Amino acid sequence: MTKQPKRYLITAALPYANGLKHIGHLAGAYLPADIFVRYLRAQKRDVAFICGSDEHGTAIPIQAMKEGTTPRAIIDKYHELIKQNFADLGISFDIYHRTSEPLHHETAREFFTFLHSRGELIVQESEQYYDEEAKTFLADRFIVGTCPVCGNPRAYGDQCENCGTSLSPEMLINPHSTLSGTSPVKKRTSHWYLPLDKYEDFLRQWILTEHKDDWRANVVGQCKSWIDGGLQPRAVTRDLDWGIPVPLPEAKGKVLYVWFDAPIGYISATRQWALDTGKDWKPYWYDQDTRLVHFIGKDNIVFHCIIFPIMLKLHGNILPDNVPANEFMNLEGDKMSTSRNWKLDMQDYIDDFIKKENGGPRFADVLRYYLTTIAPETKDSEFTWKGFQYANNSELVSKFGNFVNRTFVLMHKLCNGKVPPLHATRVDDTDREMIAAIGATKAKVEELLEAYRFRDALFEVIMLSDLANKYMQKKEPWIVVRTLAETPANQQLIDNCLHICLQVTANLAILINPFLPYTAKTMLHMMKVVEKMLDWENAGKLNLLSVGYSLRAPELLFRPIEDEEVKVQIEKLQAAAAAKAAADAAAQGPADAKSAKTAATPEGKPGKQDDAAQEVAAGKPAIVYDDFAKLDLRVGTILAAEKVEKADKLLKLTVDLGTEQRTIVSGIAAHFKPEEIVGRQVVVVANLAPRKMRGIESNGMILMAEDASRLFFVNPEDKIAPGSGVS
Repeated sequence: MTKQPKRYLITAALPYANGLKHIGHLAGAYLPADIFVRYLRAQKRDVAFICGSDEHGTAIPIQAMKEGTTPRAIIDKYHELIKQNFADLGISFDIYHRTSEPLHHETAREFFTFLHSRGELIVQESEQYYDEEAKTFLADRFIVGTCPVCGNPRAYGDQCENCGTSLSPEMLINPHSTLSGTSPVKKRTSHWYLPLDKYEDFLRQWILTEHKDDWRANVVGQCKSWIDGGLQPRAVTRDLDWGIPVPLPEAKGKVLYVWFDAPIGYISATRQWALDTGKDWKPYWYDQDTRLVHFIGKDNIVFHCIIFPIMLKLHGNILPDNVPANEFMNLEGDKMSTSRNWKLDMQDYIDDFIKKENGGPRFADVLRYYLTTIAPETKDSEFTWKGFQYANNSELVSKFGNFVNRTFVLMHKLCNGKVPPLHATRVDDTDREMIAAIGATKAKVEELLEAYRFRDALFEVIMLSDLANKYMQKKEPWIVVRTLAETPANQQLIDNCLHICLQVTANLAILINPFLPYTAKTMLHMMKVVEKMLDWENAGKLNLLSVGYSLRAPELLFRPIEDEEVKVQIEKLQAAAAAKAAADAAAQGPADAKSAKTAATPEGKPGKQDDAAQEVAAGKPAIVYDDFAKLDLRVGTILAAEKVEKADKLLKLTVDLGTEQRTIVSGIAAHFKPEEIVGRQVVVVANLAPRKMRGIESNGMILMAEDASRLFFVNPEDKIAPGSGVS
């Protein structure tokens, strides 16, 4: 493990204060950041967790126009709502600041002035769209027109939210201003630019050499693509009346571009946090013994890995040590989209689960748990309500919660509600294996968290609870108690089992705390111990609960989620999307709807598919890349294989996926003998929903090729590490 820094500065992307944020945002940046910070705090490390609202840019006045109010009213409204949403879901920022605050304006102006005074910025003249009636230059978002790709008549000048295509105003058909409705004209204007092209060599060395192995492959890959494509100067000012005025007399009517001022918000927020806590903020941004980590979504990679680091380098600040960017999270088979109302807002989840009767903070932990298990750390993932229900019922309720509840119930029933002693002379190999697993799990979780592999780290914690359940099942203290009349000494066996189970429970509270903080606190209450026990240094210890100490009665940590609750959520999602589509269609009008439909066909003309497309249709329906990306394909190694009783076609396989072993039932028994395939590498569909076959739960599917007479494994040509992704 590398040398620990003196302090940590952890940032999560500043969300736009122009509307509610959905669970895709939560999973992308804020939840993983919070897990990491809670772990660092448990390690007693010096850490500042920084975030806040991004309150400038065109998104704010556009939302104000939609709601018939002012930009100031919009940011005041959504800043408070988003801040409370994060708090309700256990996101524990040290400060949640605002870029509208005077301290941020001061910090951003100082930053610009520093770069300008040292000649690091250049001035360039360019043509931009101008609304002659409104007498103002138009940002891309203030220009709408017909998308040249899908025919959507309400595409913006930077992106079509119907098909997702990135656009420029010049690409729009019949562009017009959202301010006046008139067609804009081109007009020359001057702006200050950051010459990114001057720093390509620096970026190649810093990212593609120094961090090529410790940063995520998707981050390095996207950066390489940008650098190889050739960087261009990027404007740091624009013609708007909403934002931070450029601090130069010749820049009247211009403001700092939001992409320039927003990341400086991390610095201004740190300054405010330092003022509030009596600390010195400068070491967190200037001392090389500080580890700066940015948690973001993949749409922010270019800003946090290329543009902001250049700004920091020129300003004399430290550079980020890591930028663990997540991919996107889809919802029920489709991309999350605010414009199409296909989303689950944090506020809606809070209202429907946390604030409702029989809800409460435990449901914040349920969402945190599920989002972590499906975290899009290396590829896009998908939230489904059935998956949410399964994660809660089959993992939190049946494994983690079940173990803790059984331990407390049996301790009260068989040990008078007190922690029993551990009798050394009666400790056997099964006991020793369970004890060893505690320390091994701590080491694995620690290693994975330090590597920003939160999904795998949480899996290890749940596997410890599952292992403890199996340990208790093997020891059967409820059976042993029946022998006490004849063999009183067997109470020692009961004592040993429940002593170990209680020490496992205490360790589980420590290990689960970064992920499920409300659950950890409930467990502390049941154990009658103070919060200090959650310090990471206590993990792995076997004396966390003193012998003879009385514990409280058990509380159910989680409750099952019923089918009806899932059905309600799916219907609610579909109804909201349908209502939005109907409203959009009504706003377009019949003529616009017809033109959009026509424009969606090749060359804007309705017609038959070409021959190749017809051939595809004759097989299976064509899919888009996003459909394929939903599959989690991984390389696995078959460790064991055996025939399933009373099933001629089925083999029960144990498959190593690197971080876990899976039981998979496969219908290949007619083609392969069990002993022939042990050690073979295969490709596994790892995110297939579990399915019971002949009473065995199968967790995945083996990909096979088939001709007229036999099956063939789809496998890598060369031996590679189990768990490797397939794309």
